[in-house]
Amino acid sequence: MTENDSQGPKRRRRRRSRRRGSGNQGQQAQQQQSQGEKQEPRKRRRRNPQRSQNSRKQQRPQPNRMATRDETSAGGLVVSGLAEAVNDAGEVDLSRIYVALIGRLDRRGRLLWSMPKGHVEPGEDRRATAEREVWEETGVYGEAFADLGVIDYWFVSEGVRIHKTVHHHLLRFVDGDLNDDDPEVTEVSWIPVSELIEHLAYADERKLARTAHDLLPGLAREEKAAGRATPR
Repeated sequence: MTENDSQGPKRRRRRRSRRRGSGNQGQQAQQQQSQGEKQEPRKRRRRNPQRSQNSRKQQRPQPNRMATRDETSAGGLVVSGLAEAVNDAGEVDLSRIYVALIGRLDRRGRLLWSMPKGHVEPGEDRRATAEREVWEETGVYGEAFADLGVIDYWFVSEGVRIHKTVHHHLLRFVDGDLNDDDPEVTEVSWIPVSELIEHLAYADERKLARTAHDLLPGLAREEKAAGRATPR
């Protein structure tokens, strides 16, 4: 073994790069360069909520609003036999008091009974309207002497939404004979007050019939006390 061999294998030293830190400096330089190349961030535009709301309203389709109209009608019950329904003890027999009703056919062919009524003409008193409409639709003339009640309802006719208010009255029979000459009326009949509620087709008029049940006994006694009698 030579002298050189006794020293064992020689370790090779890695040659360190003379440019120490060159990697980090290069990365920093690249970062600085990339940062310099970046553009400034864009400013976000603030939305005007009022403007956006208006634009939505413009885009949203507007619904077609149906025209509306108010109408007023008047009518009621012409009553016959008030005084005659009171006995000597002052008791009132409602089966002896009669009221005139009109019947109309509906789309199904059913006969629906209701109280006569019609449109109030401009400048016309509502009681005068009730007297005129009862005469036109039943053929009998009555004199309005008490208020019965008011009902209102909505319906659509020829593309118009109508709010109708109807004033009902009690009318004392004066003269005339029942007839169905009115083209809008199918049938006319005298109905005993005791059967009135079950005859009427509409719930709001049945309420008025109950009111009539409460009012008519007192009115019948007043008629008899005043010496009135039903014309024959």
